[in-house]
Amino acid sequence: QVQLVESGGGSVQAGGSLRLSCVASGETYDRTFMGWFRQAPGKEREGVASIGSNDATSYADSVKGRFSISKDNAKNMVYLQMDRLKSEDTAMYYCAARLGKETRCSGGSCSTVWTSLVVDEYNYWGQGTQVTVSS
Repeated sequence: QVQLVESGGGSVQAGGSLRLSCVASGETYDRTFMGWFRQAPGKEREGVASIGSNDATSYADSVKGRFSISKDNAKNMVYLQMDRLKSEDTAMYYCAARLGKETRCSGGSCSTVWTSLVVDEYNYWGQGTQVTVSS
């Protein structure tokens, strides 16, 4: 079991910055990758950024160059630095963790997943923190 608690959300004007934090507790030793997702009212939850146990990262195209994911293993923390925020970034932001290895198979070959922006590839979620960007 893993417990995830997000913080750092709030209201900011367009062009501003916020830094989200996520602290993990419980069976943190077996985390393969962690990620940040967001969900706006009436929309599906979407992946924003992910970081693997091998420090690999991946980002949604909509946030590349503006958001940065990082982690502090000693503190069991994952961060999302969000710069040059836009009104369309307004959403509830969720921290997520994958315990245990995830593999993807294609054309008869399989490989380990080190980062993921896919909701179904995560098995633990936080309660979320609201980010509101006003234009």
